[in-house]
Amino acid sequence: MEFTCSYNLAERVALVTGAAGAIGSGICRGLLRAGCRVAATDLAGMRLGELVDELSDSWGESVMGVPLDVTDEASISSALEEIACKWGTLDIAVVNAGAAHVSPLAELDLEAFRRLEKVNVEGTLLVMRELARRFQAQGTGGDVVLVSTKNVFAPGAGFGAYSATKAAAHQLARIASLEFASFGVRVNMVAPDAVFSDGAKKSGLWQTVGPDRMKARGLDEHSLEEYYQNRNLLKTKVTADHVANAVLFFVSRQTPTTGATLPVDGGLPDATPR
Repeated sequence: MEFTCSYNLAERVALVTGAAGAIGSGICRGLLRAGCRVAATDLAGMRLGELVDELSDSWGESVMGVPLDVTDEASISSALEEIACKWGTLDIAVVNAGAAHVSPLAELDLEAFRRLEKVNVEGTLLVMRELARRFQAQGTGGDVVLVSTKNVFAPGAGFGAYSATKAAAHQLARIASLEFASFGVRVNMVAPDAVFSDGAKKSGLWQTVGPDRMKARGLDEHSLEEYYQNRNLLKTKVTADHVANAVLFFVSRQTPTTGATLPVDGGLPDATPR
């Protein structure tokens, strides 16, 4: 059973990176249900256009699509400027863009690792850096949420490049929580386990890593999803809506919290932040 949105964030402006993926689209939808105006950003192309068309059918002018490459400083600056020109401010930023790769360390190609580092680490740094400048200039406070992963706390074999680079991104967000507090911006993290899809929208990450995981465990796609569901304490399927609700908890400021990590994994003791 999914949670229904009871948050009221009317008129707040939110940016979501990596919006065209399964988790990103769920977060966009959750923010829109709560009353936000949402700038859905991702690499330019059909996936972003289809998402914006889909969301606009329900939320009209509360949605804008903005091409953004998190590895390109000029692209980030231009996207934030476009959002400011349309809506005048930025209140919420969800840093969600990421990439994955499967390989044991003994076979890990250095260039493949560097590609992940470029997106997951440098991309997070560049976005955080630009957000710091924008929020300081605005002087109105705000909220940043990083979509982290359970792999920061419980990495998986064959998943070293992803686990290491996401851990670096997570640490950057923790540092941002220390630095951004002085200008009224809270920075928190959500750490989901596997989200395979959002409705008919397949997760790009799991399209990348799923075949290897299926092969290693002798499972098909459906059985793999069941495996992940049955390994958590609550025996629950983790969805994009669950991740969105975790984001909404932080940005609705129900508690005076910054620098925190909220697991969204159905209960994985090995992945509990400590």
